[in-house]
Amino acid sequence: MLKLNYSGFALEAGTDEAGRGCLSGPVVAAAVILPENFSHPLLNDSKQISEKKRNLLKPIIEKEAVAFGVSFVWQAEVDKINVLQASITGMHRAIDALKITPEFIIVDGNKFNNYNAIPHETIVKGDAKYVSIAAASVLAKTYRDQYMEGIHKEFPMYNWAKNKGYPTKEHRNAIRTFGATNYHRKTFKLLPEQTKLNL
Repeated sequence: MLKLNYSGFALEAGTDEAGRGCLSGPVVAAAVILPENFSHPLLNDSKQISEKKRNLLKPIIEKEAVAFGVSFVWQAEVDKINVLQASITGMHRAIDALKITPEFIIVDGNKFNNYNAIPHETIVKGDAKYVSIAAASVLAKTYRDQYMEGIHKEFPMYNWAKNKGYPTKEHRNAIRTFGATNYHRKTFKLLPEQTKLNL
């Protein structure tokens, strides 16, 4: 059962990101402030619910939220600042996009940087514990998936519509065959054999 609130503040924003472990595409972050009594039977950590349910929840969260924001940190920036900083930067930008300033921020995970002196708390597996983080995880995942389905049309051989850029065997085989695209993260180990020298 997801908890409604951590801090006791009415304007508590939950924030989360998607795509951190992917070989291609952006890290996408979302921040959500929900009404105090919000609940939905389908809502859970986005990794634990089907794509169909996430897509059903997305417009409900956007309609019911007091405020929500979504941000994309593109792969070139992920390469430049590293994926942890990209996640934190993305969450900051998603909070920037909120039309109401939160009084408190709860963050999925264990790393965050101060945001405009607003108190915050990091919560490991927060997306399976608090409703606002779960809602943020659903938005981050659905926006990212939608984007990956769009670029799939440009490079169908990687099957991003299905694997969404994650390091599946099929995705890695396609990189082996066709090489990397501009959508791939250059600082990531795209292929396991990258660590071996061909002598």
